[in-house]
Amino acid sequence: MIRAVISDFGGVLTTPLIESFRAYRSETGISFEELGKAMARVAEKSGGDYPLYELERGRLTEAEFLGAIEAELGGGVQLDSLRETYFANLHPNERMIRYMRELRDRGLRLALLTNNVREWEPHWRAKLPDIDEIFEIVVDSAFVGMRKPERGIYELTLERLGDGIAPADCAFVDDTDVNCQAAQELGMHAIRFETNEQTIAALEALLAA
Repeated sequence: MIRAVISDFGGVLTTPLIESFRAYRSETGISFEELGKAMARVAEKSGGDYPLYELERGRLTEAEFLGAIEAELGGGVQLDSLRETYFANLHPNERMIRYMRELRDRGLRLALLTNNVREWEPHWRAKLPDIDEIFEIVVDSAFVGMRKPERGIYELTLERLGDGIAPADCAFVDDTDVNCQAAQELGMHAIRFETNEQTIAALEALLAA
């Protein structure tokens, strides 16, 4: 029996993240592929993990992250507009937000589990002003030192939900395959978000089972 729903933020409760990166590419001419290659070079030179992952774990500040990527891109490239462009083109997915509220009203426990950036917290929360009303638990990777798909961040979310909730009691919704796979390996019922209709139908089927 499903007792709790754990949802991702970006790409589930918002428009697809790729739309924000496309807008940034249109504005600056810097593609997501170029950013990815620059991050790979930073990781190779430092001997550490991919810098985006370290940013999402809160081990790099936004300024440190951007500075390292700017140095790799060269040519005086400045990435200081990335945050502004990203959030200007990220919009709430009102249908899924309403549905999450409906689930809460039906007595389900709700948790939000997001890979995010510490300095971005006020901005992404502003996209969902009712977040603390709808979700009783918010686990942000940048504040707990772990990120999806690391097993520990799923276990931490279950621990914070408490009340004896086990993985099998949870439906997990995310727009990324690897995150869903990790949740499923832990024993959760994972649904990869593709559309509102598909996700809601899949959740309703789980709730009815």
